[in-house]
Amino acid sequence: MTIERVLAESKPDPTIERVAGMPRRLLGRTGQRVSIVGFPGLALHAEEQEKCTASIHQAFAQGVNYYDVAPAYGNGVCETKLGIGLQGIDRSKIFLACKTKKRDREGVRQELENSLKSLKTDHFDLYQMHHLVTVPEVKQAFGPGGALEAFLKAKEEGKIKYIGFSAHTTKAALEAMKGYRYDTVMFPINFTEYLNRGFGKEVLELAKQQGAGVISIKPMSRGAWPEGVEQTRKWWYRSTEEQEDVTLSMRFAWSQPGVAAGIPPSFLDLLEKAIAAAKDDRPVTAADLTRLRELAAGGASIFTRDEERAATASLHPHTAHPDHPHDGDCPYVMC
Repeated sequence: MTIERVLAESKPDPTIERVAGMPRRLLGRTGQRVSIVGFPGLALHAEEQEKCTASIHQAFAQGVNYYDVAPAYGNGVCETKLGIGLQGIDRSKIFLACKTKKRDREGVRQELENSLKSLKTDHFDLYQMHHLVTVPEVKQAFGPGGALEAFLKAKEEGKIKYIGFSAHTTKAALEAMKGYRYDTVMFPINFTEYLNRGFGKEVLELAKQQGAGVISIKPMSRGAWPEGVEQTRKWWYRSTEEQEDVTLSMRFAWSQPGVAAGIPPSFLDLLEKAIAAAKDDRPVTAADLTRLRELAAGGASIFTRDEERAATASLHPHTAHPDHPHDGDCPYVMC
């Protein structure tokens, strides 16, 4: 589907509900409505608990009900901070999502139990296979003895409601969707990758066919930091930062078919700007695209390395992007 066709078909969604001015969209076929801005749990890694808790509650007061985290974020620190910060908020009023990088049944089971304990809950609304990159690791997750077996058992036990995955390559995403009908697909849907090289089109099309809810990651990315450009913050990719550009970049992601929500970069000030953008969530226009093409011009993909690994089916670790904050036990870039 061309961006021109997407633009022509973009229109206000009549199923949207608004809470405190924040739009909430249906997440695929789940029947659940989530805020179109997801709270980025990774943003908590460098903040004191008091500030974390205040931000979590402030976002909820502004209509955010979708909270995203993973044990890889801050080596478990972010889970702990989010679990503490969510106290005092009615659990039934939030959509809590977590992930695992484990690809084996026992590894998933152990990490799931640890995450439930850290987040002080008895279930996750969404549990996802985290950071799929190559076809071999997707096949490993399918088993026998793979991650999917643990996911299905946990769903049977009521410890998770919906099953999803996040991927950084087209090959891994399509392979995953061929093997199982996931409830959600988390993938980089952003103007730079899409306009410059069509990254995300195939995934969006298959997700639409399957009725899976799409969650956009890196929606504000302008690509890798160009040489000679001053880095405004220590982060592994360049982001839109001015409110007008933040609004346009988030609007682009929200205008793609099936996209229910976007996760802004992991900084609390950018979260606030994304929340402000959500108050003006009309479909992307031709004028918006003109500006977005200007912002995307020359933006190098931040997924080239993972795409190369996917093409060669390599499982070997390699050098990460500078200033990438994800630590934990994952040896791969962009965990």
